[in-house]
Amino acid sequence: MAALGGRGRTAAAAALLRRGPPPPGLGPGPRRYRYKEKWAATAPRIPPTRLALHHFDVNYSLQLKDLWPSVRAGLLCEQKYGALLNNFSPVDHVAWELELQNATDFVSEAPKKAQRSQRGAAAEEVGRGESRFQEGSGEGRTVMQAETMTQREMSPPLRASISSNIKCYTFPRGDITRFRPARPDTLGLLDYYLMDAASLLPVLALNVQPDDFVLDLCAAPGGKTLALLQTGVCGHLAANDVSISRTKRLYQILHSYVPKEIRETVSVTSCDGRDWEQLEGGTFHKVLVDVPCTTDRHSVMEDDNNIFHRRRTKERQMLPMLQLQLLMAGILATKPGGEVVYSTCSLSPLQNEYVIERAVEIAETQFNISIHVEDLSYFRMLFQDTFSFFSGCRLGELVLPHLTANFGPMYFCKLRRM
Repeated sequence: MAALGGRGRTAAAAALLRRGPPPPGLGPGPRRYRYKEKWAATAPRIPPTRLALHHFDVNYSLQLKDLWPSVRAGLLCEQKYGALLNNFSPVDHVAWELELQNATDFVSEAPKKAQRSQRGAAAEEVGRGESRFQEGSGEGRTVMQAETMTQREMSPPLRASISSNIKCYTFPRGDITRFRPARPDTLGLLDYYLMDAASLLPVLALNVQPDDFVLDLCAAPGGKTLALLQTGVCGHLAANDVSISRTKRLYQILHSYVPKEIRETVSVTSCDGRDWEQLEGGTFHKVLVDVPCTTDRHSVMEDDNNIFHRRRTKERQMLPMLQLQLLMAGILATKPGGEVVYSTCSLSPLQNEYVIERAVEIAETQFNISIHVEDLSYFRMLFQDTFSFFSGCRLGELVLPHLTANFGPMYFCKLRRM
């Protein structure tokens, strides 16, 4: 038979390929019949929200134990919001409107409730003291009352400094009423800013004093920066975020809520916060370090921009290192005696307590800086009617999502540079 030409050989090869592999039982056949399934194209893709929930089920069930089912349900349900009143806009009628809907300013109400509770406890103690000394002299009763008053005066909630200028309204536990959208006043400034009310706790913990130089190291999208301005006492406020697109969002927030003359006093930058010590080290009285994190609620609810997407695995694994670097930059940016509040919206101890412990160690060993971790346990007593706190937090405080008070998660810890 005459030899096949080039075109004939090609046609014959194509015919053989169309026949496919040999029938079962006849061996694997020639290599040309084999093929590899393209898993990347055919395997089902697991949504990042499902990956996040599986990750949390494995890890948070060990951390939170019996609390995890309740927290899990809260994460998967609609988030609750608070209305941060804009002090740069006339707010009296707004507060009146919100109070008619049974909303209350949780910031101003908390110290009042704590004081009433302590007065009641002190009265009971005095009563017990009087019965104990009813057979004794009046002097003994006076001494007992004096001791009781001293204990009451030194109790943490009365020592806590909560800015009375910040006003944030929330609905009671179990009330899922939604706030109306914010409205502009005659000058075009919006009357309130809707945010997770737990996000205010780091700002309250920072306890800004008159003329303090304040740095918001990871400021975008701008809710906490706006809250810092609502205190009305910042001597200077620097707001920074590494993301240019998120910094644009910060500008939008400032433009929507803050008068021009106040906006011009805010220094907005877009640089890597890890390098801040090289720019303005040791210059601030107060620094807020609200770091990038796994944003647990977003991670289980939204596929868009989800840190649990497979292509962002390395980024997620490096988060604790990034957080540590940012916290160290915040510590180095403070004056001696200055204070830093570190915060995340994650339940993860790897992103929370472990970052604090490592930062304290590095500050001491590498920079010869002594750091004191402040006790914030009084926040639990002050705000127990509004938020659900995790009692097992070793350092700082952690707000847990709960169906009746579905704020958070929000972790915050206060450090003082000695």
